[in-house]
Amino acid sequence: MDIERALMAIPIFLFSLTVHEFSHGYIAYRLGDPTARNAGRLTLNPLPHIDLMGALVFVISNFTFGWAKPVPVMPYNFKNIKMGMLWSAAAGPISNMILAFGFGLAFRISTNVISDPQLSHIVASFTMYGVLINCALAFFNMIPLPPLDGSKILFGLLPDKYDHIAMQLERIGPFGLMVLIGIGFITGVSVIWLIIGPFVSIFFTLFTGVRF
Repeated sequence: MDIERALMAIPIFLFSLTVHEFSHGYIAYRLGDPTARNAGRLTLNPLPHIDLMGALVFVISNFTFGWAKPVPVMPYNFKNIKMGMLWSAAAGPISNMILAFGFGLAFRISTNVISDPQLSHIVASFTMYGVLINCALAFFNMIPLPPLDGSKILFGLLPDKYDHIAMQLERIGPFGLMVLIGIGFITGVSVIWLIIGPFVSIFFTLFTGVRF
């Protein structure tokens, strides 16, 4: 089952992360920032987006969550810096939820159309992994800790008078995130999953009709 899970999860993970990062770059480009395009990151080729640590975490977390190289963004290219950062950041998790919905739709259709039991099992497993991984990626990235997308969305929503909070989070956020991940590896209890698991479960059930 571990080999089967890996064979299905890895291509879904690469595809989903690629779409996630492409969406960041595309929305930033549409809002006036060509940085991602100039850096060769406005592409659906997964290779420029792979982050070795994020890929390692994906494997260690039993193929549930990980990350890619952040797409470079130059905020001062946006007419409205806060809104530009907010929407370019939100594009990634939104793209994952769209993919999760698509995989869920494919799951529902395949279970009613495919009559061969073995093929039905393969397609059902693949599409359910697609829903699970994309929901997990979306909600993991929505955690409001830098460098995750949720922090940029939070900063975009905060009034200017709270900019000092954003600056403090930028300093301690990456360390805090690694601590949360490290606690999971040491104790065997994933703090990250405790945070995102309920949301993943709700949307997995909503998209597939199968209780998680």
